[in-house]
Amino acid sequence: MKRILFVCSGNICRSPTAEGVARNFIEAAGLGDEIEVDSAGTQGYHAGEGPDPRSARAAAQRGYDLTTLRARKIELRDYQEFDLLLAMDRRHLEFMMRDCPEVYRHKIGLFMQFAPSAEHDEVPDPFYGGLKGFEYVLDQCEEGVKALLAALAATADHDN
Repeated sequence: MKRILFVCSGNICRSPTAEGVARNFIEAAGLGDEIEVDSAGTQGYHAGEGPDPRSARAAAQRGYDLTTLRARKIELRDYQEFDLLLAMDRRHLEFMMRDCPEVYRHKIGLFMQFAPSAEHDEVPDPFYGGLKGFEYVLDQCEEGVKALLAALAATADHDN
């Protein structure tokens, strides 16, 4: 089983959106027994809260359900237990590289590295913007998750 963790700041906008999109795509592809996803934040100030209502609303309009997700802070055990820990932007990447024991750093990367044709290599924080920002995050998460799943499939095919 491949375990993937999406990481943003407070785990209420970007990373739960990526998790919700990934869960949907994984289920649709029949890969639920092969890939597990979760999300976390570099900060714990929203721990236990659901996703930002604007994120949940934008996701629901596209058929993604974020209502069961709850924010949490990344922990040491995450670096040990997950195969990939994907940061939404460079600040998160830097935090994780500092926080992570050296032996696990090879598991950390930028989420959008899997979608090199994407407009940007970071997923911008929509929190202080308007609703279009949440739509843009969804666009990027859909593109990133498709590319990530294609990369995982290619790796699995290569390993067989």
